[in-house]
Parts: sequence; structure tokens; C-alpha cells
Amino acid sequence: AATAPRIPPTRLALHHFDTSYSLHLQDLWPSVRAGLLCEQKYGALLNNFSPVDHVTQELELLNATDFISKAPQKAQQLQQGAAAEEAGRGESRSQEGRTAMQAEVMTQAEMSPPLRASISSNIKCYTFPRGDITRFRPARPDTLGLLDYYLMDAASLLPVLALNVQPGDFVLDLCAAPGGKTLALLQTGVCGHLAANDVSVSRTKRLYQILHSYVPKEIRETVSVTSYDGRDWGQLEGGTFHKVLVDVPCTTDRHSVMEDDNNIFHKRRTKERQMLPMLQLQLLMAGILATRPRGEVVYSTCSLSPMQNEYVIE
Repeated sequence: AATAPRIPPTRLALHHFDTSYSLHLQDLWPSVRAGLLCEQKYGALLNNFSPVDHVTQELELLNATDFISKAPQKAQQLQQGAAAEEAGRGESRSQEGRTAMQAEVMTQAEMSPPLRASISSNIKCYTFPRGDITRFRPARPDTLGLLDYYLMDAASLLPVLALNVQPGDFVLDLCAAPGGKTLALLQTGVCGHLAANDVSVSRTKRLYQILHSYVPKEIRETVSVTSYDGRDWGQLEGGTFHKVLVDVPCTTDRHSVMEDDNNIFHKRRTKERQMLPMLQLQLLMAGILATRPRGEVVYSTCSLSPMQNEYVIE
């Protein structure tokens, strides 16, 4: 009682989010707030290095679906709905108005190929429908001892899909631990070489564990795991990679409002939290310097904070 903080870090985090995110998100904030405070809902990333047919059948019997394969259908439905709505409005427009409407619909159509390209990989992740809070069973080993799927927040796959790795690409995961995104990158089956780095030695050990639990030895040998300070990477291997994922340390909003353990809103970590945008900027710059000309960098966080997202990019 004498040493416990008067205000728990989780309550401090929620107060901070209520103050800042309510201004940023406005009417959306109450529903986002409820989502942050709900129990985490996992997706099951299938392990392509293990026989997955029976796992797929098992998950589909439970009414889970692969949200990645469903994405093109949903995108097409949204496009058709938008086009139909515009067409309905356009009936009473002048010829000039119709031309503008067609240009708008064409722009939407032109935006769809990158989306299709990004989800044509081998990655499969099953989730339960909205409102269904069924839990996945723990992963099981196959005859070779490799686990059949990896449970993770399905949204964590979006940066990997956006990276759109192509056959033979040299890929860098600059802040890789604990390893979910690194594993997802390997599931594409097309990385020419994958470098997985994290400054934390203890977190890198967790990454090694995941690789040993899910990936055969001959594939693990194509992955180089290091524990350098990511801010220095541009000096270590500058201009080397086709694709770089910079999934930076951040306030990790859900963890901040749910877990007091290792919470960045603890008063002892105030300065560390305040310096996050600068650290993020330095990591992003290092990621850019590590990229070949005409290469691609994806910057991502687990935070809703504009300071850690839009402002870092700007």
C-alpha cells in the first residue's frame, strides 16, 4: 500500500486517451474506447510450413473465415455500392456532372489493383464473425513438431500485407520482436532474404522461440536475427533492401489501458513516453536509409496517436 502508485498506469493512460483521442476522433471515440477496453479478439495465422488442410476445415466448421481472402469481395461490394449511389445521384446531373462522376468511379477502380496485389499472397488468417467471441484452441504441433497456427491480433497483419513482398525481395523487419509480423512475412513464401532485428535481447529470444516453433530449419537458415539499435541500421546496411517494415515501439494503446505490468504510462517511464515520437522518427529515417532506390517502406504503430503516426510521417 505504501509503494503502490496512487493512480494506476492504466487509469492514467485512459485519462490521457479520453483527453486527446476524444478531440481527434470526436464522435467515433466512444466506440473506439469500448473496443480498447474489451477483451482482445485474436486471429489465427495459419502456418504454411505445417499441413493446414485439416486445420482449415476445423476452423471453417467453427464458422471462422479467412479475412484476407474475403477482402477483395468486400472491396468490390463497396466499390459497386459507391458507383451505384453516384449513378443514382447522377441521373439528374448535367453532362458535365456525369463526366465528373465517371472520373470519380474510375479513380476508385484504379485504386483497387494495389489492394488486390497486396492480398494475393499465401497469408491466411482466420477470424470469427463480428460479435462472435469464441476463442481459438491453443496451437497444436504436427508430426514434425511445428505448431499449426499463431494467435495474434488480426490487424497486426495489415502492415505485412501493405508491404506487398514480391518474389526474391530482400526484406528487413527493423523492430521485429516478439515475431508475429516476421512469421507472417515468412508465410508469404517469397522472401529472397529476411533480416529480423530488435534492440531488445530478451525480446529477440522470444523471436527465436517463435521461429523454432513454426518454421523448418532450412527456412530458418534464410533468416538473419540481430539485436542492433535499429536507429543505426542505415549505417550498417544502407541501401540494401527492397522492402522495409518499421513497426515502431509506441504507447501500444490496448496494453496501456488493460495491463499495469510494463505499462509505458507508469510515472517512472514518463520521459521515455514523451521521447517516443523522436525515437519513431529516427527508426523511420534508418528504415528509409536501409532501402534500395525505388524500394518501399511501411511505417506502423499500435497507437491511435497522431503524434506517433501522421506527425512522424510529415
